Amino acid sequence: MFWRKQKAAIERFHPLHKALTLEKGFAVSLRRDEWEPVIQSLARHRTQIRRRRWLLPNRVPGVLVPMLRVLASDMGPDGVLSVAADMRGAETPDKAGPRHELPVQRPVLSLTQWYAMDPWLRMRAELRDGSVLELSVTDRVRFRRRRKRNPRGKLKIKTKAKTVHLVRVTRRLAKDAAVQRPGTPPPPWIRVRVKQGRRTIFRANGKVPGPLTESTLTDLILHVSTEPFRWTPPGRAMGRSS
Repeated sequence: MFWRKQKAAIERFHPLHKALTLEKGFAVSLRRDEWEPVIQSLARHRTQIRRRRWLLPNRVPGVLVPMLRVLASDMGPDGVLSVAADMRGAETPDKAGPRHELPVQRPVLSLTQWYAMDPWLRMRAELRDGSVLELSVTDRVRFRRRRKRNPRGKLKIKTKAKTVHLVRVTRRLAKDAAVQRPGTPPPPWIRVRVKQGRRTIFRANGKVPGPLTESTLTDLILHVSTEPFRWTPPGRAMGRSS
């Protein structure tokens, strides 16, 4: 009863907003303008929801919403934008790999290490120029759990995590679209591969240590996403929407 107003508010959310709130994710394809009601619904979340279990991860307003706006700004009205968002986090059991015991010396009793792969965002947009852009953001997280006994005989367990952000962007041009090699190479942390044919494909991969703030992570995604556009004649490129 105490949370009935917030439960009622969740029921009024857009169905995709509700799925993010209760299930921490969704996968769907919608036309460009059909995403605006989702964005507007998400904008009301912080003013209506206070309970911790129903709060949205910061990546929703900080990364997902800005990227929805950026991609939509380069799409035509009939373009389809597909999104798969998984905001459950890297500590979800089904994202973890096998655990291994590492060598230790006393007073450390054990040191367990495992990796988790968290592909928390995938997007595919049919752009106005006839090309198709696909991007994915994956966190590769190394966990280490240490069991140690202090001088007083008390057992302490501590878990540390080290994150690397992996951003992959693919742009498939329209058939016979012009290609122009950029005048400067990409930064060292971005690798670009080109597959030429009637439909040229550009693949850009970026890898950066984390964790990063949401605004910095969004800038990282946009930076990697810009690389495939440098291979075509000047035109409208991706950037932050107003």
